[in-house]
Amino acid sequence: MMTVKDVVVRKPQAQEEKKCKSWPIWTCEISEFDWQYDQTETCLILEGKVTVADADGASISFGPGDLVVFPVGLACRWKVTQPVRKHYNFS
Repeated sequence: MMTVKDVVVRKPQAQEEKKCKSWPIWTCEISEFDWQYDQTETCLILEGKVTVADADGASISFGPGDLVVFPVGLACRWKVTQPVRKHYNFS
């Protein structure tokens, strides 16, 4: 079972950032919700602040400029503390 320790958060290289900008945009207001990843999701955070926690209580936070990769099999709870806009891609 995947945990938030398996989530990758880093700054993208220029080429990666350019590629991400061709992806769709998702937005979300301040909220909390559960999510299960049945595909790998890669996203580039444009605005906002999010903390994702797993069932063990471990958490990871990210915000503008971060490239985030969520693995298949991760079950987590999203806490959006500042409205978020992100480019995203499932694979």
